[in-house]
Amino acid sequence: MNLAFNASRMIGSKVLIIGDIMLDQYQKGLVERISPEAPVPVVKIVEQTFKIGGAGNVAQNVATLGGCPTLVSICGRDLYGENLESICGELGVKSHLIRSESRETTLKTRIMAQHQQMLRVDRETNSPLDAREFQALLEKVDSLLGDFETVILSDYGKGVISEGFLNWLREKKKPGQKIILDPKTCNFPHYTDFYCMTPNRKEASEGALMHIATREEILEAGKRLITQCNLQSLVITLGAEGMAVFLPGQGVFHLPTTAKKVFDVTGAGDTVIAVIALGLSSGLDLLTSCILANSAAGLVVGQVGAVGITQEELTEALSSWPCAQQTKWCPL
Repeated sequence: MNLAFNASRMIGSKVLIIGDIMLDQYQKGLVERISPEAPVPVVKIVEQTFKIGGAGNVAQNVATLGGCPTLVSICGRDLYGENLESICGELGVKSHLIRSESRETTLKTRIMAQHQQMLRVDRETNSPLDAREFQALLEKVDSLLGDFETVILSDYGKGVISEGFLNWLREKKKPGQKIILDPKTCNFPHYTDFYCMTPNRKEASEGALMHIATREEILEAGKRLITQCNLQSLVITLGAEGMAVFLPGQGVFHLPTTAKKVFDVTGAGDTVIAVIALGLSSGLDLLTSCILANSAAGLVVGQVGAVGITQEELTEALSSWPCAQQTKWCPL
């Protein structure tokens, strides 16, 4: 298996991403004294940067790997929403951001000092979409859905992915269309009849209603999720232990982590689902796509913040591997 060649096949592949977009604000500074008002450090801000997050980070990963992402989401009619549209343009992401009059753009502000996160402040609206916003979402997705073989649902629990939307999508999806879902625990009762789901260990534990620590528990949780959600496949990401890939009819496969160092796990799940979707869109099978995704995730956790891995970075990493490392845990 030529992994580097398979990664290059992803260039130009199209993916539709639907989900919750957010703006990540990083305020970096210096701590030189303690506040006289309270026993807290005073951070003198010297640098501010904005990055795209949530479903936007999924789209960013698709773009930096050479794919062609189209993103549908909702943000506020505010300055931060304008920032998101600007960043999408700079990244080459074709964005369709519905601008809301009643919702603010999700903003996560991180105060950093000496490379340490001192504080995070969140501003967000996570209530259900109103009737106008929901109708605008359906109309936009309906106009795009038929042009894509692979669709990502990036659910961060901010309102875009809902029971009503999922019910509508099940009726609208075309035969053979691969819909891949990054879940949020609050919506687990509504996730059914899709191609694949990519929960992390915590999400899988909460979705399966059981503790997950051992291999046996991972296997049991995976089987429960496949049955209760009627999934064609399942990928559980396991942090430092890599990932488990459930392929009914083929087996359960374990891919060990490729990370050499871990600085920040922010956005690793976004990278995984982006690469899986790109692989499938380019004609690769799910297991091969997961091997590429596992390698990409190993690279992204070695950097700070939600970042997009480039095609060059991934190809270089894969070129040093003689072959893919995988173990078949059991039949399925």
